[in-house]
Amino acid sequence: MTLDGEALEQLRKRARAGGADKYHAANAAKGKLFARERVAHLVDEGSFVEDGLYANAMADGLPADGVVTGTATIDGRPVCLMANDSTVKAGSWGARTVEKIIRIIERAYTTKVPMVYLVDSAGARITDQVDLFPGRRGAGKIFWNQVRASGAIPQVCALFGPSAAGGAYIPAFCDVVAMVDGNASMYLGSDRMVEMVTGEKTTLEAMGGAKVHCTESGVGHFLCKTETDALDVVRTYLSYLPANWTETPPAAEAKPAPEKADLAALVPASERQAFDMRRYVKGLVDEGSFFEIQALWAKELTIGFGRLNGEVVGVVGNNSMFKGGVLFVDSADKATRFVQLCDAFNVPLLFLSDVPGFMVGSAVEKQGIIRHGAKMITAISEATVPKICVVVRKAYGAGLYAMAGPGFEPDATIALPTAKIAVMGAEAAVNAVYANKIAAISDETERAAFVAAKREEYERDIDVVRLASELVVDAIVEPHELRAELVRRFTAARTKNRDFSHRRHGVTPV
Repeated sequence: MTLDGEALEQLRKRARAGGADKYHAANAAKGKLFARERVAHLVDEGSFVEDGLYANAMADGLPADGVVTGTATIDGRPVCLMANDSTVKAGSWGARTVEKIIRIIERAYTTKVPMVYLVDSAGARITDQVDLFPGRRGAGKIFWNQVRASGAIPQVCALFGPSAAGGAYIPAFCDVVAMVDGNASMYLGSDRMVEMVTGEKTTLEAMGGAKVHCTESGVGHFLCKTETDALDVVRTYLSYLPANWTETPPAAEAKPAPEKADLAALVPASERQAFDMRRYVKGLVDEGSFFEIQALWAKELTIGFGRLNGEVVGVVGNNSMFKGGVLFVDSADKATRFVQLCDAFNVPLLFLSDVPGFMVGSAVEKQGIIRHGAKMITAISEATVPKICVVVRKAYGAGLYAMAGPGFEPDATIALPTAKIAVMGAEAAVNAVYANKIAAISDETERAAFVAAKREEYERDIDVVRLASELVVDAIVEPHELRAELVRRFTAARTKNRDFSHRRHGVTPV
């Protein structure tokens, strides 16, 4: 077929228009943007270069085969991206859809730039399954490429609608996933399929909606009110990371900590009294720089990116406002993944410890708390980026190990004057050692005096000055000195050797 200029322009216009008007209207009624509008909102104006616009151009009603792919810049930095067009067969995958997605991930990997996924897809077109599903360039190749690219380039997903069946693994293989509340969902089987297979009656929202994945499963990382909020999350996330694993995170203009931040006042004297570690982090890092990740899941652990004097750090902090800051199965998994993310992309790690230890009891043992705790400690051990452990208030039991304590080669272990490091807290220790003797003292006053004396004796044994004198901690720092101390120490650690072990890879206790 020979095309003149007008015919080519008409073909191009049809491809860019997406599906029928009724599908555009239906999406707009749900607050959804057209795929190309999403791309335009995310990337720098005029920077998008599209590939595969004419995919399936000979077919009827399949413009661009339902997916937009190409390259662009975000804040002047190159990226590759794909965006499902849900006005075309509900964003479902055909053979050329799959090929376009594979090609753009391969390009991101080979050019060493971040890969962005704007997902809104009903999954594979069953009518095309032989062409798209089983072969060497079938849908499985998408996931193979994502796994190969993981840790080599940042991969971030914004989810605007469904991500169904096998397609749900695209978000799962990304570093983070931003989900639009009310529209986004991830599920391996539809509600109808679930009822047919298991008899359970459910809905897509109850089973795999944004709230479920951002608060219960942990597959989602950001719960967003609108699509523009989700796109802003993508942009912000990438601003903290390098283009690829060989580069360092981009520095920003240094800003001071908030003027009104009083770190000493934030930490109660009594370890029984909770405080919000998120407020502590915000008072420590450059003003306005803390970007929390997975804020709604496993809230007993706070993670996210921040900046110290303009330089990016990854923060892992125990939050006693939730479950006393005790580590559970989910919080161990949350920490593991974040530590691996930071280590992959050369982001130094700051651990802020206020941890009573890992949770105990039959429920968590059945969930595999030992296995999940071991996974977290593995990630801490394997992380070779600069890492500093700050004992803000307490680090008890294996919690000390999980927060990069002295045995895990941190570049420094810093204690605040409020710090306590021990196998367990004083109350638990006295009860463990003297339970029978305490029970044998009938006089209440005498019993209380005995317990108080033993507690005082235990507290002296774990005194922070003694720990410093034994070189367990490298420094005791006043809260108002902590920020400057961290800036200096992270700067000094920047050129550290990052070799860890002679091997291909360990056997992770997954």
